[in-house]
Amino acid sequence: MSRIGKKPVVLPAGVTAKVSAANEFVVKGPKGEMTQSIDRDITIKIEGDQITVERPTDQIRHRALHGLYRSLIANMITGVTTGFKRELELVGVGYRAAVTGQQIDLALGFSHNIIFELPKEVKASATAEKGQNPRIILESNDKQLLGAVAAKLRSLRKPEPYKGKGVRYSDEIVRRKAGKSAGK
Repeated sequence: MSRIGKKPVVLPAGVTAKVSAANEFVVKGPKGEMTQSIDRDITIKIEGDQITVERPTDQIRHRALHGLYRSLIANMITGVTTGFKRELELVGVGYRAAVTGQQIDLALGFSHNIIFELPKEVKASATAEKGQNPRIILESNDKQLLGAVAAKLRSLRKPEPYKGKGVRYSDEIVRRKAGKSAGK
């Protein structure tokens, strides 16, 4: 048995879950509603306040899907109750960010500013405090989408290993290189 797959997911108070006839798992909570299509071989049982995911056989494919769907369901429930947050840091002289509606205006050392359009499910805010690097805070109830948006923002100017300049996650550690050695 999959160690992750066999753990039941607990439904908190105020959250409802159901499986539709088209094998779609639907979760509703205080932060919104999310749906996930489920493979036809995997069965989901909702008993009281616990959700269990079951697989028919021990085939490699079924074992992989067992843990996957349990994790996706747990992330959906966390998303509709508390939500997810990702923080990015802009390291570099003159690097800055401004959020207007669903657009982020980024100055990352290129000749023109980059205007990044956010999906409607993601909310962003930018902070710039004196003596600290500018930060972009992304919030959403969809963990997959939030991770994809954060990765796309980071890819606009990846942190380089010599000075550490670029867009990085706030908890990311950038390995630094020494650079050229001085004379022989």
